[in-house]
Amino acid sequence: MRGLFTPITKIRRQVFTEVAHHAYERNLEQTDYSYFYESAYRIIPGEVAQYRDSVFKERAIIRERIRLTLGLPLRPADAHQSFTEGMSDIAVAEKRLAKPLVSVIPFACEACPTDHFKVTDNCRKCLAHPCTSVCPVNAVSIGKTRAIIDHDKCIKCGRCQIACPYHAIVRTGRPCAEACGANAIDSDELGRAQINQDKCVACGMCIVSCPFAAITDKSEIYQVVTAIRLGYRVYAAIAPSFVGQFGPLATPGKVVAGLKKLGFADVIEVGVGADIGTVMEAEEFLEKVPGELDFLGTSCCPAWESFARAIQPTLAHCISNSSTPMVATAHTLKAQDPQSKVVFIGPCIAKKLEALEEEVLPFVDFVLTYEELMGMFSAKSVDLAGLEEESFRYQASRDGRGYAVAGGVAAAIKNCIAELDSAREVSVQKADSLSDCRKMLALAKAGKVNGYLLEGMACPGGCVGGPGTLMPIPKAGQAVNQFASESAYETSLANESVLPGKD
Repeated sequence: MRGLFTPITKIRRQVFTEVAHHAYERNLEQTDYSYFYESAYRIIPGEVAQYRDSVFKERAIIRERIRLTLGLPLRPADAHQSFTEGMSDIAVAEKRLAKPLVSVIPFACEACPTDHFKVTDNCRKCLAHPCTSVCPVNAVSIGKTRAIIDHDKCIKCGRCQIACPYHAIVRTGRPCAEACGANAIDSDELGRAQINQDKCVACGMCIVSCPFAAITDKSEIYQVVTAIRLGYRVYAAIAPSFVGQFGPLATPGKVVAGLKKLGFADVIEVGVGADIGTVMEAEEFLEKVPGELDFLGTSCCPAWESFARAIQPTLAHCISNSSTPMVATAHTLKAQDPQSKVVFIGPCIAKKLEALEEEVLPFVDFVLTYEELMGMFSAKSVDLAGLEEESFRYQASRDGRGYAVAGGVAAAIKNCIAELDSAREVSVQKADSLSDCRKMLALAKAGKVNGYLLEGMACPGGCVGGPGTLMPIPKAGQAVNQFASESAYETSLANESVLPGKD
């Protein structure tokens, strides 16, 4: 549903805007949190339900979304807890996020069937009725007007669906579960979706796939704005996939200007960090493959990395230990300005999880998505199209900017290897969903990709398909490629911004 302005898009943006507005306008000395209780009435006005069966239920869901956007946990559905509990602790310029980051709001979930075969009106009650012949458990019979499936008998093999000449039998599943390549969606005792946090890698595909907006993640909007208002030097490190995300008139230079309007001290391309990581992984590949490692898996996508280490632990040592572009960029900024705050802005929820890692905490202070940033622009009435363009302090290479699109990471590393060792041939295997990553890892386990460079991405199309993006994946990919082609540097090694000793 990315790229479509649906009621879910509207609600999410309204919540982000409400939280950002309060963060910017509140009294820093004494905060009145009743504003957030009233937010539910501003978002859901009147007495008539707009989206569900009850206006009271709609407002209750909005309040839980507000709590999560403030970085707070969900309240229990079966016990009383004050709406404002914990809010006195979130008005700070420090990280307040804690696991779990992705949650199902129980009373927003419609308990969709997990796997269900249904006979539609297309059924002609044909003479052949092959559906009954192929069913191994006699779960299909012919009724008065159409075929009937006995769901108590059905084993969900799908043979009836395949056999039907009229395509009258359809399979429906739970959208969030079907989108989750990590198989982390379970059910609670009431049949509602529930996230298995031991399996979840925070890829966020369940969030963008749920048509009832029942799944959401925590945000750091409030803490970011608080840091800005308290006078910290807050740097925005923006991922390569940002191009085009804020409308056709919001050029890269206007986005830079818009971020400064929000109070950021400066804006840095994370593509520069991608260039740093490219060089590191190219050198690692040349040094260790195939001698020490059978293959080398890229490290830029934290959801892919966590997933790979979890389902194939014996291959974990083959995933690169190089810093991700986010961390490499933040490390560079902190080295130059140790007292600053660094905010990574990108398409990714898994980056929020990565930023909680002990070795990353000192460098990345906060993580925002493009969708959350749009809420901040809305709260401050920033019209990007009307701003004068401003340039980045450092410029990423074409290859560094290409990290945002599936295949771009491997291409950048391969180009770097060719410059370092022109005689070295590099074979590449890539996957851009966790389902495809699972298949790629199975090949690796079987020894069929020895000597390869493996590029893993959790999101379809790469980072441009992340859960925090705002535009259709194909258009986003085109915008990124166009911006990449405008760089003064073709490859990561050519980028003067990543040379040793660069200030």
